[in-house]
Amino acid sequence: MSEIADNLGEIRDRMGEAAGRSGREADEITLVAVTKTFSAEVVLEAHEAGVRHFGENRAREGISKMTAVAPYVSDPRPVWHMIGHVQSRKARRVADHYDYVHSVDRLKIAQRLSDRAVDIGRQLPVLLECNISGEGSKYGFALEKWDEDESRRQDFLAAVEEILSLPGLQVRGLMTMPPYVEDPEEVRPLFVSLRTLRDLLRERFPAGSWDELSMGMTDDFEVAIEEGATMVRIGRAIFGARGSR
Repeated sequence: MSEIADNLGEIRDRMGEAAGRSGREADEITLVAVTKTFSAEVVLEAHEAGVRHFGENRAREGISKMTAVAPYVSDPRPVWHMIGHVQSRKARRVADHYDYVHSVDRLKIAQRLSDRAVDIGRQLPVLLECNISGEGSKYGFALEKWDEDESRRQDFLAAVEEILSLPGLQVRGLMTMPPYVEDPEEVRPLFVSLRTLRDLLRERFPAGSWDELSMGMTDDFEVAIEEGATMVRIGRAIFGARGSR
Protein backbone atom coordinates (compact mmCIF):
# COMPACT_ATOMS: atom_id res chain seq x y z
CA MET A 1 0.00 0.00 0.00
CA SER A 2 1.33 3.45 -0.93
CA GLU A 3 1.94 6.34 1.45
CA ILE A 4 -0.94 8.21 -0.13
CA ALA A 5 -3.28 5.26 0.44
CA ASP A 6 -2.11 5.01 4.06
CA ASN A 7 -2.71 8.72 4.61
CA LEU A 8 -6.14 8.52 3.01
CA GLY A 9 -7.14 5.66 5.27
CA GLU A 10 -6.21 7.66 8.34
CA ILE A 11 -8.00 10.78 7.12
CA ARG A 12 -11.16 8.85 6.29
CA ASP A 13 -11.13 7.29 9.75
CA ARG A 14 -10.86 10.75 11.31
CA MET A 15 -13.61 12.08 9.04
CA GLY A 16 -15.87 9.24 10.09
CA GLU A 17 -15.26 9.87 13.77
CA ALA A 18 -15.92 13.60 13.38
CA ALA A 19 -19.09 12.88 11.41
CA GLY A 20 -20.25 10.54 14.16
CA ARG A 21 -19.75 13.25 16.75
CA SER A 22 -22.07 15.49 14.75
CA GLY A 23 -24.69 12.77 14.25
CA ARG A 24 -23.91 12.23 10.57
CA GLU A 25 -22.47 9.51 8.36
CA ALA A 26 -19.03 9.77 6.78
CA ASP A 27 -20.46 9.40 3.27
CA GLU A 28 -22.29 12.71 3.72
CA ILE A 29 -18.93 14.50 3.46
CA THR A 30 -16.93 14.86 0.24
CA LEU A 31 -13.16 14.73 0.48
CA VAL A 32 -11.60 17.10 -2.05
CA ALA A 33 -7.91 16.25 -2.41
CA VAL A 34 -5.97 19.45 -3.06
CA THR A 35 -3.32 18.70 -5.67
CA LYS A 36 -1.93 22.18 -6.36
CA THR A 37 1.83 22.03 -7.13
CA PHE A 38 1.71 18.22 -7.30
CA SER A 39 2.17 16.29 -10.54
CA ALA A 40 -0.33 14.45 -12.68
CA GLU A 41 1.36 11.23 -11.55
CA VAL A 42 0.36 12.04 -7.98
CA VAL A 43 -3.23 12.61 -9.13
CA LEU A 44 -3.22 9.17 -10.75
CA GLU A 45 -1.83 7.58 -7.61
CA ALA A 46 -4.51 9.22 -5.50
CA HIS A 47 -7.21 8.15 -7.95
CA GLU A 48 -5.93 4.58 -7.75
CA ALA A 49 -6.24 4.88 -3.95
CA GLY A 50 -9.90 5.86 -4.27
CA VAL A 51 -9.91 9.66 -4.48
CA ARG A 52 -12.52 10.97 -6.89
CA HIS A 53 -12.57 14.72 -6.19
CA PHE A 54 -9.54 16.93 -6.83
CA GLY A 55 -9.07 20.60 -6.02
CA GLU A 56 -6.85 23.08 -7.83
CA ASN A 57 -6.03 26.71 -7.05
CA ARG A 58 -4.80 27.84 -10.47
CA ALA A 59 -6.88 27.34 -13.58
CA ARG A 60 -4.04 26.63 -16.01
CA GLU A 61 -2.20 24.24 -13.71
CA GLY A 62 -5.34 22.23 -13.11
CA ILE A 63 -6.25 22.06 -16.78
CA SER A 64 -2.80 20.74 -17.67
CA LYS A 65 -3.30 17.93 -15.16
CA MET A 66 -6.76 17.16 -16.51
CA THR A 67 -5.23 16.76 -19.97
CA ALA A 68 -2.39 14.58 -18.68
CA VAL A 69 -4.63 12.34 -16.57
CA ALA A 70 -7.54 11.89 -18.99
CA PRO A 71 -5.97 9.15 -21.19
CA TYR A 72 -5.34 6.95 -18.15
CA VAL A 73 -8.60 7.36 -16.21
CA SER A 74 -12.04 6.99 -17.72
CA ASP A 75 -14.28 5.32 -15.14
CA PRO A 76 -14.93 6.88 -12.81
CA ARG A 77 -13.43 10.09 -14.12
CA PRO A 78 -12.07 12.63 -11.64
CA VAL A 79 -14.29 15.50 -10.56
CA TRP A 80 -12.30 18.74 -10.73
CA HIS A 81 -12.96 21.56 -8.26
CA MET A 82 -11.65 25.10 -8.71
CA ILE A 83 -10.99 26.18 -5.13
CA GLY A 84 -8.75 29.20 -5.78
CA HIS A 85 -9.46 32.79 -6.73
CA VAL A 86 -10.93 33.10 -10.23
CA GLN A 87 -9.56 36.02 -12.23
CA SER A 88 -11.96 37.66 -14.65
CA ARG A 89 -9.79 36.81 -17.65
CA LYS A 90 -9.70 33.15 -16.57
CA ALA A 91 -13.45 32.75 -16.03
CA ARG A 92 -14.06 31.41 -19.54
CA ARG A 93 -11.40 28.74 -19.10
CA VAL A 94 -12.71 27.75 -15.68
CA ALA A 95 -16.27 27.36 -16.97
CA ASP A 96 -14.99 25.27 -19.89
CA HIS A 97 -13.01 22.78 -17.84
CA TYR A 98 -13.98 22.58 -14.16
CA ASP A 99 -16.86 20.58 -12.74
CA TYR A 100 -17.32 22.74 -9.65
CA VAL A 101 -16.26 26.22 -8.54
CA HIS A 102 -15.94 26.90 -4.80
CA SER A 103 -14.72 30.47 -5.09
CA VAL A 104 -17.37 32.76 -6.53
CA ASP A 105 -16.47 35.84 -4.53
CA ARG A 106 -18.15 38.70 -6.40
CA LEU A 107 -21.06 39.36 -8.71
CA LYS A 108 -18.83 40.18 -11.68
CA ILE A 109 -17.16 36.78 -11.72
CA ALA A 110 -20.51 35.05 -11.28
CA GLN A 111 -21.81 36.86 -14.35
CA ARG A 112 -18.78 35.92 -16.42
CA LEU A 113 -18.95 32.26 -15.41
CA SER A 114 -22.68 32.20 -16.16
CA ASP A 115 -22.26 33.83 -19.57
CA ARG A 116 -19.70 31.25 -20.64
CA ALA A 117 -21.68 28.34 -19.18
CA VAL A 118 -24.71 29.43 -21.20
CA ASP A 119 -22.56 29.71 -24.34
CA ILE A 120 -21.43 26.09 -24.01
CA GLY A 121 -24.80 24.75 -22.91
CA ARG A 122 -24.18 23.85 -19.28
CA GLN A 123 -25.08 24.88 -15.76
CA LEU A 124 -22.02 25.22 -13.56
CA PRO A 125 -22.30 24.20 -9.88
CA VAL A 126 -20.80 26.92 -7.69
CA LEU A 127 -20.33 27.94 -4.07
CA LEU A 128 -20.22 31.51 -2.80
CA GLU A 129 -16.93 32.27 -1.06
CA CYS A 130 -17.42 34.17 2.20
CA ASN A 131 -14.66 36.00 4.06
CA ILE A 132 -15.99 35.43 7.57
CA SER A 133 -12.69 36.13 9.35
CA GLY A 134 -12.17 39.60 7.89
CA GLU A 135 -8.56 38.84 6.91
CA GLY A 136 -7.32 41.25 4.28
CA SER A 137 -5.35 38.49 2.57
CA LYS A 138 -8.45 36.39 1.96
CA TYR A 139 -10.85 36.65 -0.97
CA GLY A 140 -14.60 36.35 -0.63
CA PHE A 141 -17.65 38.46 0.07
CA ALA A 142 -16.80 40.68 3.05
CA LEU A 143 -18.87 39.11 5.81
CA GLU A 144 -16.98 39.62 9.05
CA LYS A 145 -19.58 40.01 11.81
CA TRP A 146 -22.32 39.84 9.20
CA ASP A 147 -24.86 39.05 11.91
CA GLU A 148 -24.19 42.40 13.57
CA ASP A 149 -23.75 44.57 10.46
CA GLU A 150 -27.11 45.16 8.80
CA SER A 151 -25.67 47.05 5.83
CA ARG A 152 -23.10 44.37 5.08
CA ARG A 153 -25.72 41.65 5.39
CA GLN A 154 -28.17 43.39 3.08
CA ASP A 155 -25.49 44.04 0.47
CA PHE A 156 -24.66 40.34 0.43
CA LEU A 157 -28.29 39.28 0.22
CA ALA A 158 -28.79 41.62 -2.75
CA ALA A 159 -25.77 40.09 -4.50
CA VAL A 160 -27.02 36.58 -3.77
CA GLU A 161 -30.40 37.40 -5.28
CA GLU A 162 -28.73 38.53 -8.50
CA ILE A 163 -26.43 35.51 -8.65
CA LEU A 164 -29.35 33.13 -8.16
CA SER A 165 -31.00 34.65 -11.24
CA LEU A 166 -28.05 33.87 -13.51
CA PRO A 167 -29.04 31.11 -15.94
CA GLY A 168 -25.66 29.41 -16.24
CA LEU A 169 -25.03 28.75 -12.54
CA GLN A 170 -26.34 26.36 -9.93
CA VAL A 171 -25.61 27.86 -6.51
CA ARG A 172 -25.13 24.92 -4.14
CA GLY A 173 -23.94 26.58 -0.91
CA LEU A 174 -21.07 28.46 0.71
CA MET A 175 -17.30 28.21 1.15
CA THR A 176 -14.86 29.83 3.55
CA MET A 177 -11.13 29.75 4.27
CA PRO A 178 -10.31 30.33 7.94
CA PRO A 179 -6.95 31.67 9.11
CA TYR A 180 -4.21 29.25 10.05
CA VAL A 181 -4.14 28.65 13.80
CA GLU A 182 -2.39 26.05 15.92
CA ASP A 183 -5.56 25.25 17.86
CA PRO A 184 -8.48 24.47 15.52
CA GLU A 185 -10.92 25.34 18.28
CA GLU A 186 -10.06 28.98 17.59
CA VAL A 187 -11.74 28.81 14.18
CA ARG A 188 -14.81 26.88 15.28
CA PRO A 189 -16.82 30.14 15.62
CA LEU A 190 -16.10 30.92 11.96
CA PHE A 191 -17.51 27.57 10.89
CA VAL A 192 -20.56 28.14 13.08
CA SER A 193 -20.99 31.57 11.51
CA LEU A 194 -20.86 30.19 7.96
CA ARG A 195 -23.41 27.51 8.82
CA THR A 196 -25.69 30.12 10.39
CA LEU A 197 -25.37 32.31 7.30
CA ARG A 198 -26.24 29.33 5.11
CA ASP A 199 -29.35 28.73 7.22
CA LEU A 200 -30.37 32.38 6.73
CA LEU A 201 -29.98 32.03 2.97
CA ARG A 202 -32.00 28.82 2.99
CA GLU A 203 -34.81 30.70 4.73
CA ARG A 204 -34.55 33.83 2.57
CA PHE A 205 -34.19 32.01 -0.75
CA PRO A 206 -36.02 28.68 -0.28
CA ALA A 207 -36.05 27.90 -4.00
CA GLY A 208 -32.26 27.65 -3.99
CA SER A 209 -30.09 24.70 -3.09
CA TRP A 210 -28.04 25.40 0.04
CA ASP A 211 -26.87 21.91 0.89
CA GLU A 212 -23.11 22.40 0.66
CA LEU A 213 -20.66 23.91 3.14
CA SER A 214 -17.07 23.76 1.90
CA MET A 215 -14.96 24.43 4.98
CA GLY A 216 -12.09 22.71 6.72
CA MET A 217 -8.57 21.84 5.63
CA THR A 218 -5.71 19.72 6.93
CA ASP A 219 -5.39 21.47 10.29
CA ASP A 220 -9.06 21.94 11.14
CA PHE A 221 -11.23 19.58 9.07
CA GLU A 222 -12.50 17.63 12.07
CA VAL A 223 -13.86 20.76 13.75
CA ALA A 224 -15.35 21.84 10.42
CA ILE A 225 -17.14 18.50 10.05
CA GLU A 226 -18.47 18.75 13.59
CA GLU A 227 -19.96 22.12 12.61
CA GLY A 228 -21.62 20.92 9.43
CA ALA A 229 -19.03 20.81 6.64
CA THR A 230 -20.14 18.75 3.64
CA MET A 231 -16.88 19.24 1.75
CA VAL A 232 -13.36 19.36 3.20
CA ARG A 233 -10.33 20.42 1.17
CA ILE A 234 -7.26 18.47 2.23
CA GLY A 235 -3.83 18.48 0.65
CA ARG A 236 -0.87 18.30 3.01
CA ALA A 237 -2.29 15.48 5.15
CA ILE A 238 -2.61 13.34 2.01
CA PHE A 239 0.38 14.33 -0.10
CA GLY A 240 2.88 15.86 2.32
CA ALA A 241 4.50 19.28 2.04
CA ARG A 242 4.05 21.21 -1.20
CA GLY A 243 6.61 20.33 -3.79
CA SER A 244 7.66 17.13 -2.02
CA ARG A 245 6.55 14.97 -4.95
